[in-house]
Amino acid sequence: MRDELKSPKVENVAVAVVEDQGEDDEAVYNVYLLNLKEEIMEGIIVTSRGYGQNVLTGEQVKTSTLRHTIEVLLPNEAAKIEPITEEVLGLSNEYWVSFWVEEQLYDKKFVFLPETIQPQKLKTIPLLGAKGIMIK
Repeated sequence: MRDELKSPKVENVAVAVVEDQGEDDEAVYNVYLLNLKEEIMEGIIVTSRGYGQNVLTGEQVKTSTLRHTIEVLLPNEAAKIEPITEEVLGLSNEYWVSFWVEEQLYDKKFVFLPETIQPQKLKTIPLLGAKGIMIK
């Protein structure tokens, strides 16, 4: 690939699935984008989709592709992307994040593999002050 077409390496950006409390104190999962950089992220676009195999039937499963925009994410700030239902936790859940820092475009794919998001695997995510799974 030509060097001028390569995008720079994405560092200090993460996607996290966090267990929050829903109505009636039931556990619900939400997906967050975390800016761990010292720069402001702007013009953020996140696409999300799930894919994999149904363990009961063996058939291939794909979810709809969703698109989200976030105008600005300040340093050491997080933004909620979307809720994620328990039905898709057994699939690979992909989040493709594109954003600008100053005049440079960055993009990176974050994938939560099947069965990664389980209560016994959750760890505290300091920026959010909640338990979850984070991918950098």
